[in-house]
Amino acid sequence: MSSSEELYLEYQGLLFPRETHSAESLKFAQEFTLKDDDVLAVTYPKSGTIWMQEILPLVLSGGDLTRVQTVVNWDRAPWLEETRLAQVVDKLPSPRALVTHFPYSFMPPSFRTSKAKVVYVMRNPKDILVSSYYFHQMAAFLEDPGTFEEFMEKFLDGRIVFGKWTDHVKSWRNAELGDRILFITYEEMVQDLPASIRRISDFLHQNLSEEVIQKIAKHCSFQSMKANTMSNFSLCPKEYMDNDKSHFLRKGRIAGDWKNHFNSDHLARFKSVITKELEGENFSLPWSLD
Repeated sequence: MSSSEELYLEYQGLLFPRETHSAESLKFAQEFTLKDDDVLAVTYPKSGTIWMQEILPLVLSGGDLTRVQTVVNWDRAPWLEETRLAQVVDKLPSPRALVTHFPYSFMPPSFRTSKAKVVYVMRNPKDILVSSYYFHQMAAFLEDPGTFEEFMEKFLDGRIVFGKWTDHVKSWRNAELGDRILFITYEEMVQDLPASIRRISDFLHQNLSEEVIQKIAKHCSFQSMKANTMSNFSLCPKEYMDNDKSHFLRKGRIAGDWKNHFNSDHLARFKSVITKELEGENFSLPWSLD
């Protein structure tokens, strides 16, 4: 079993997987020049990143399916912080779709001076915990999660990649970006994907027709993405992700899977820590912690 030191790179106080990140790639990201028409999907891990990698390029291209059917998602809307960005960024059509797990403080200075927009996807942290627990079991580049109880403590303490969920959410909710940022929840996307795509389209001034909205929603359904080799990570070598242990797209998109994993002690512990972490913040969560 690989140690945390072998698997993770510590950079400015946060842990990053060495498999996809390097000190050079993180420096490249923080010196990256963002354009005014760039659009970033910002998420804490396991909050809907892959879904947004599918949605954003389609919204920005007016529903053209060509790239989502011919270019793997990690090249179609690459991560700002990963080593892959430097290899593909010059091939990205404009307007560019990018994704990042960075907290706000890690964003490059060019982001603050540009007009680049952000779609920030929030998800119930209890469901993030469950999804992340299974992902750690199948991703060889992440530390073995141990028991569910052990992993919960790591999650709450921020001893996992990208740190505490609460720190990430606070950093972006408190960023003063005005009309440059749209907050949307994973749960509202699950409940009504066409309506969510319409919100994103309007935010980005794309003015998509209802026909195109429905076309994008159909293509971005769980069933469609799971069948698309450009989107389901089946092309990722098994030594990186073992789909025999747990599929990357593990379940149909549902909200509330945490209820199948949390007992009353888990719930009390989770609520106590998250409530304390968010005490005094000027925003409220869209979900109950009970």
